[in-house]
Amino acid sequence: MRAHEAGALHGDFGHQGPSWLRTPADVNELMTPLWPRTASKDASGVLHVGGRDVASLAQEFGTPAYLLDEEDFRARCRDFKQGFAGADVYYAGKAFLCRAIVRILVEEEMNLDVCSGGELATALAAGMDPARLALHGNNKSVRELTRAVETGVGRIVVDSFDEIERLSAIARERGVRPRVMIRVTVGVEAHTHEFIATAHEDQKFGFSLAGGKAFEAARLILEQGTLELRGLHSHIGSQIFDTSGFEVSARRILTLQERIRTELGAELPELDLGGGFGIAYTSQDTPSPAGDLAERMFKIVADECRGLGIAQPHLSVEPGRAIVGPSTFTLYEVGTVKPLDGLRTYVSVDGGMSDNIRTALYDASYSATLASRASQAEPILARVVGKHCEAGDVVVKDEFLPADVRPGDLIAVPGTGAYCRSMASNYNHVPRPPVVAVRDGQARVIVRRETEDDLLALDVG
Repeated sequence: MRAHEAGALHGDFGHQGPSWLRTPADVNELMTPLWPRTASKDASGVLHVGGRDVASLAQEFGTPAYLLDEEDFRARCRDFKQGFAGADVYYAGKAFLCRAIVRILVEEEMNLDVCSGGELATALAAGMDPARLALHGNNKSVRELTRAVETGVGRIVVDSFDEIERLSAIARERGVRPRVMIRVTVGVEAHTHEFIATAHEDQKFGFSLAGGKAFEAARLILEQGTLELRGLHSHIGSQIFDTSGFEVSARRILTLQERIRTELGAELPELDLGGGFGIAYTSQDTPSPAGDLAERMFKIVADECRGLGIAQPHLSVEPGRAIVGPSTFTLYEVGTVKPLDGLRTYVSVDGGMSDNIRTALYDASYSATLASRASQAEPILARVVGKHCEAGDVVVKDEFLPADVRPGDLIAVPGTGAYCRSMASNYNHVPRPPVVAVRDGQARVIVRRETEDDLLALDVG
């Protein structure tokens, strides 16, 4: 059967949902593992978060809106800090970053990794200690590297020989010795989407381990002496649920570390195994608690170092979406309901791919719930779609919603804290939604809603 030329989303007519999706006994019930910790429904079926109901939040802030459970966000920071006690935990700025988030990270004594000049500027503007920052990126500009050096960024993860040369020139000119780590592609492909698996050989990040480039990068840095080589960095992907890939990654990268010690005489004191720990978007996802991940990863590193006869380096991890992802959900208002006989019902909301591109980009799966009332209607298979002029504008591919879902209802989609606002666009000239932090019955805007005036302000033609 020929694939649909417009993409997979357009070629599945007659499909009755994925095999893992089960008809719920109660379509009103909240699947709590998918939601922030303070989220619950009251007797009338209205969703609450942080002591506020979503109907009042929609009235005050409008829809669509990203609603961040601040207590949940803080709790997840603490979970990873406590679970990985003795290691450094870096929050992923690319998942979602704004000044309010940086201030929370400062209060929770978290580290932060950034991968652009804009993320670095946001971190510095909000008062993050530069020593707690790590700068990533496969093509850092001279301007970005210069600012990192001049502000005292704690470590720069070098990604190419061009960057080593570029950074060394900046360091010599300023008479400083920046701390660096070498990003190593270890040839381990995480069980994830091709575009977010980052340690196989055929991709843009890092120095190849198998091809010997990572060792040559270490040799060059140590021989030049301009940069302070602190250790090796490996990141095998994102949305990872088990530690088997980390076991292979640790074995390979620590073997390189042992070779650097033996042949180059350098005992590197640090090791970053990345992270990219998975979260639950749907009932098919089963993420591990932070403490369990930490126990397994500490054991992996200890066992490998013992076997190689090398000192155990100080460990760093980067949980990625696992901190902010589950802390936020997106609230939409239904505008149009269109049943397609024998297939599914299309529920159109007032947002879409401009506020969540992940479904279209990664074929990502999400869940949804009717958030503004309870329903006694039977469950129906629905597809939540956006308002954009694009057939692939899908938010939730398959979900059971009440058969009486109607215009004016509020629909909430969990797990949208990571990469949704960060990757949001103005497709069709649609302004981006606000981010509203909710805690102890109080709500505050931490990123305001864009307006048409904002769009026109950039248009100088």
